[in-house]
Amino acid sequence: MDDALSPAPLPISIPIEIVSEEEMAFLEAALAAALPCALSPSSSSPRGRRAASSLSRCAAAPPPHSSSAADIEDSLATSAPRRSLLHRFRSKRALMVTDVTAAEWCEKQMEFVLLHGKPRRTKAMKAGSDRHAQLENEVIEKVDIVIKSVEESWAVKFMNFIIGANQLLFEGLTRELPVIGVVEGTWMIGVIDEIRLPLDKAIPNPIIVDTKTRHKATLPSEAQKRNARLQLMCYKYLWDSLTAEQFSTYDFFSYFNLNPQYNLSGIVKEYISSLGFHVKTLEDVFTYFRETCCLLPPSQEQLLLRYELQSDNSLLEEYFFSYDPIWFKDQVQECLKFWLGEREAKFVSEDEKWKCHFCKFTSTCPMTAIPEK
Repeated sequence: MDDALSPAPLPISIPIEIVSEEEMAFLEAALAAALPCALSPSSSSPRGRRAASSLSRCAAAPPPHSSSAADIEDSLATSAPRRSLLHRFRSKRALMVTDVTAAEWCEKQMEFVLLHGKPRRTKAMKAGSDRHAQLENEVIEKVDIVIKSVEESWAVKFMNFIIGANQLLFEGLTRELPVIGVVEGTWMIGVIDEIRLPLDKAIPNPIIVDTKTRHKATLPSEAQKRNARLQLMCYKYLWDSLTAEQFSTYDFFSYFNLNPQYNLSGIVKEYISSLGFHVKTLEDVFTYFRETCCLLPPSQEQLLLRYELQSDNSLLEEYFFSYDPIWFKDQVQECLKFWLGEREAKFVSEDEKWKCHFCKFTSTCPMTAIPEK
């Protein structure tokens, strides 16, 4: 690993905290599990310009379930086979990486969120989001784009990837990069926090990075770090699959029920044209996307996780860890058993029951009704 990227030794010893308000906020945000709308980069140079679509998010995301709606579904399930959570809540949509990490944290909590709605946004959640927005704005300038269809939403997503990938190749760094692929037979989508080229120009493989903020100057528990490592491994798998051209065009259009010959609206075509690409249809955009993937190298086996203090963005800890394909595969396969309805949602393990103290569903969760041994 390049010495220039190796973390410097910390001058002081930082205490470890089992869980912090901010870290729980991050996990709660993951539990929201809403499909984000397409972002398109825009900056002073064409390589960094991305657009934020203003209609796709509302069109793509299902309305939150009220408790009464959930009760109705549950009552119907007694007389008919229960559909899987994947089919009920992610039909014709990809699983988000945060769907996987939220389930790894606590499947029962993930189930409650799907059935009864996400927790309210907290100050700590907003602070974490604001920091990510600040980091994004350092390299990306957003442009608002009004879209009219799911096809246009995907066109903007693919353009965001193309522009972000070019920014990485030309400038050595990009952030908030959307990636998509098939993981263990299931479509999955994520947004890489940061991907950068190493300072050593002889190493062409980029490094995938994730920055998390902490409310207090404490380090996260191992359970939280494990969750973050899974998140980064998901990003690496998706990135490497794209660079290896493991992306089935037919399966993609078929699964998401998209028309590749859909004619894009004038405003979308004008935006894409301003970036130097001339397209008419979604398939035209997809062709540029495939060509871009061919130019990209796989990421490094070492992934970088960073923790910052919210108050001043000072670095608390950063460390590299190795991608573990066997562990990653096992984690995803176990998670998919939950999403595909092959088994009931699991509770947290006995040694991680402390998570229940920070859960919004403790009053209704059977786990908290079980007396301590």
